[in-house]
Amino acid sequence: MTVKKEASGHRSVQAEVEVPGTPEAVWRAIATGPGISAWFVPTDLEERAGGTTVSHFAEDNSMDSVAKITTWEPPHRFVAETQEGPSGPVATEWSVETRSGDTCVVRVVHRWFASTDDWDGQFEGHAHGWRAFFRLLRAYLAHFPGQRAASFQLMGITSGPKAAAWETLTRPLGLAGATAGTRVRAPEGVPALGGVVESSGPSEWPELLLRLDTPAPGLAHLFPLEMGGQVFVTVRCFFFGEQAPAAKAHAEASWRAWMARLFPPAAPQPVR
Repeated sequence: MTVKKEASGHRSVQAEVEVPGTPEAVWRAIATGPGISAWFVPTDLEERAGGTTVSHFAEDNSMDSVAKITTWEPPHRFVAETQEGPSGPVATEWSVETRSGDTCVVRVVHRWFASTDDWDGQFEGHAHGWRAFFRLLRAYLAHFPGQRAASFQLMGITSGPKAAAWETLTRPLGLAGATAGTRVRAPEGVPALGGVVESSGPSEWPELLLRLDTPAPGLAHLFPLEMGGQVFVTVRCFFFGEQAPAAKAHAEASWRAWMARLFPPAAPQPVR
């Protein structure tokens, strides 16, 4: 996913995925707060041109991403702009294109203006990140369309290397080497986790997406990410159905305690 460059200085990068569902069902998943929150991060969205969309990447709202909706054309297209670009706003366009057989293509395009290549790597990274989230979107629309989620995200931090951190997370859960289609069940002594592997990533980009039946119907997304000389090991869980809030509360507490033991915070260095 390389950056498309124009002589004017305008640049863009895009990612897309084919998903099951009608345009209306897919639109609800990508253009409403509850829909986006069921496969991405908790999100508030005013469904109109001139409205605001806020994605909450941290519980304390310290990493909120805020954008203004400039175009609103349900159920096929909307555009939201932020001020995060190198030389002005970044426009993010979402579109839904109907395909035969009750499927649609969801496409996201980031557009910005720049006179140098300094930001290209960051936006290429955004596009790569959407690939992982689009796997969640596809699984959500395939198995839990229209349902609201109760979700949480937890992260452990270690010095690496990434392969070792991934092994530390997955082996105690019985997930080491798991591939798509494998039915898994975590052993005693770790957070309750059971279901079917929807997809797994290659060794250079390890990742697991599970469709859960234990502790409740839902999705789990596990992956490590190298950044700034550290490895951030992330676990996301989305639960659906009447038992979702209770399952989320219990599972989050269990995962939080277990992750803290697995990846203990670094001891503060003494002041000299």
